[in-house]
Amino acid sequence: MTHTPATSREAGPATFSSLDPATGKVLADHPVHGPADVADAVGRTRRAAERWAALPAAGRRSRLLAWKRELAGRLDSVASTVAAETGKPRTDAELELLLTLGHLDWAARHAGRLLRRRRVGSGWLAANQAATVVHRPLGVIGVIGPWNYPVYTPMGSIGYALAAGNGVVFKPSEYTPATGVALAEAFDAAVPEFTGLLTVVTGAGPTGEALARAGVDKVAFTGSPGTARKVMAVCAESLTPMLAECGGKDAVIVTADADLDTAADAIVWGAMGNAGQTCAGVERVYAVREIHDDLCRRVVERAGQLRPGTGTDASYGPMTMPSQTQVVARHVAEAVAAGAVTALGGGDSVADPFVAPVVLTGVPEDSPAMTEETFGPVVVVNAVADAQQAVDLANASRYALGAAVFCGSRRTGARLAARLRAGAVSVNSVLGFAAVPALPFGGSGDSGFGRVHGAAGLLAFTAPQSVTVRRFAPPVDLTSFATPAARKARAAALVRGLHRRR
Repeated sequence: MTHTPATSREAGPATFSSLDPATGKVLADHPVHGPADVADAVGRTRRAAERWAALPAAGRRSRLLAWKRELAGRLDSVASTVAAETGKPRTDAELELLLTLGHLDWAARHAGRLLRRRRVGSGWLAANQAATVVHRPLGVIGVIGPWNYPVYTPMGSIGYALAAGNGVVFKPSEYTPATGVALAEAFDAAVPEFTGLLTVVTGAGPTGEALARAGVDKVAFTGSPGTARKVMAVCAESLTPMLAECGGKDAVIVTADADLDTAADAIVWGAMGNAGQTCAGVERVYAVREIHDDLCRRVVERAGQLRPGTGTDASYGPMTMPSQTQVVARHVAEAVAAGAVTALGGGDSVADPFVAPVVLTGVPEDSPAMTEETFGPVVVVNAVADAQQAVDLANASRYALGAAVFCGSRRTGARLAARLRAGAVSVNSVLGFAAVPALPFGGSGDSGFGRVHGAAGLLAFTAPQSVTVRRFAPPVDLTSFATPAARKARAAALVRGLHRRR
């Protein structure tokens, strides 16, 4: 699937085509928005955002819930757009939208409580001051979205940023532009008095660069670590803050007392769903040696029943981005060359644009299949001596996004989860955290920084303002030149003594 910018007519704007990733058929043409277009979009959104921020929290809540209902009513059409642009099965597109509706509902209903002004303690030295803090919107957020989950992932920024009182200019991936347009159209239909609050600009990398340079108050980016570094460099020029979600190399730990059927079923779904094109998908599995072979057998049995394709009976669709097929092929080939065993599939599983399931075992830890994001329907199931070794190997990755633990004891599973460096961990399931709107999501290292979802994700699109109000004159004013030194000294000794005793 490629998008080739072209000049459609002599007097017309430059356009690019979105294509069906399975067939290469043109789905639609979209404008390539340049720096001037993006600047105009930011200006329009900023004017709308000023009015939006002035609304009481209840006003924003009611309008965001109206947008949620509008999206629910358009679920069939939006899901069709997502399926067409990504190639994923229609049921997968519907699930993505259902998860999104839950997050939008949570953000709308909880923003008022999280953002309202609250009292904080003043402490001994400032006992005469009433102290409060309030979270205020930043202004305009530039969101640069991915193609693999073109609704769920960017809406983790868009919905929460709007709930926090901001406007949003959204640049969807050049592979899924119509999905971004559909989200904005639904918003305008539900909240016509705030048309322009959510604006979409389309194009490839240069459009995203223009958005980062257009004076937005924060950039929320999802994509590769390499592209994130380029966006950060642009943001650094103006000290524009940035939130980055850059993918993962997620590990699953399976202990000797785990339910192997449950673990195998979850591993296959987490590794193969959406053709493996999931930032927090399963790519590495560390199973203790005594159950490793049994787990591999169960994983192979389930994965072997999956079929990629475009029909209604297909388990998953094509690779959305053509170049990713080459990455998958290289990872499999280099793993096998290094001594890995192909428990299922192999090099012949890669037939652009479809990749059949691949299960590898005995893959060296320094192989690209273990160190780089594969982003395809490939899973490595390696044996380890014990849970401690599994934790050590899981944490050795430069990625730290998600992880999972399968264990007979939930308490032991929780203890293992606490030792993992990942930003989100599920016990006895995979990606369980993705369906819980109150939980923040994000990683560290090459997985990026910052959080979306939950209270942390909502507050990420605000600036805290601290206010003190003097209630009465202090007995000893330590911030006045008029206070005698001896009185300051006695007051300092008193406070010091209090702290030494407490």
